[in-house]
Amino acid sequence: MNAGGKGANQAVAAARAGGLVTFVAKVGSDIFGEEAVQLFKKEGINTSYVLTDPHRPSGVALITVDKKGENTIVVASGANANLTSQEVDSIRTIIEQSDIILMQLEIPIDAVAHVAKLAKSKNRMVVLNPAPACPLPHELFTNISIITPNETEAEILTGIKVNDIDGAKQAAEILARKGIGTTIITLGAKGALVLHESVFTHIPTIPVNAVDTTAAGDVFNGALVAALSDGKSILDAVRFACGAAAISVTRLGAQASAPYRDEINAILVKKTKIQSR
Repeated sequence: MNAGGKGANQAVAAARAGGLVTFVAKVGSDIFGEEAVQLFKKEGINTSYVLTDPHRPSGVALITVDKKGENTIVVASGANANLTSQEVDSIRTIIEQSDIILMQLEIPIDAVAHVAKLAKSKNRMVVLNPAPACPLPHELFTNISIITPNETEAEILTGIKVNDIDGAKQAAEILARKGIGTTIITLGAKGALVLHESVFTHIPTIPVNAVDTTAAGDVFNGALVAALSDGKSILDAVRFACGAAAISVTRLGAQASAPYRDEINAILVKKTKIQSR
């Protein structure tokens, strides 16, 4: 067994990458929930807003990994699927005080939309990783500052099959027309495509020997917001996130694969030296 969950993975990745992280989620009143909170605390994450559901179990997932390192995940969301908009309102102060709000879709869409609207009204940056993939309400798009789908998620949101850079560009343009300021489509071993201020930039990843891609997208997102909170430009933040994801796929597990800030900086320096030869 390994600690996981998309939001949890991203919180740990952001904390290890140097971010000051407060995690909002819901766990069950069980051993899994208790262990999760203790692990977050060890990572330096503020757990004051992790709620406990007395009726539902903590979320769990079964993950298979093939010989190429690719994964398939079956999720039972448990308590997280019962995080309500009313509960969001009860903790709205921390949302309003945060510089960046990073969300995923392992909590109800209504709660996600409510947080995004609240954060946008306070001019906070809202980053949405639309995973697990599902159709999104139109009004949610206009409250998102940055969206970070992978190829499959981008296809579900736009109807465009993303097999290459050109497909990613088409999908990104559709998302921009929905009202999103910046789109980052993660492309696995191909890196990431960024559409920011009407300009496309392809940022390649760092070649590594992948053994397990579980949580690579989560590590990317956590590192991305940590870099943005540190004042990096969007492109430099994506480069930082690509470095973090590259390290993560060389390790087994979800949260355990998230690298620390000095490791990410080291691999980026190494890449720069190789390119300058």
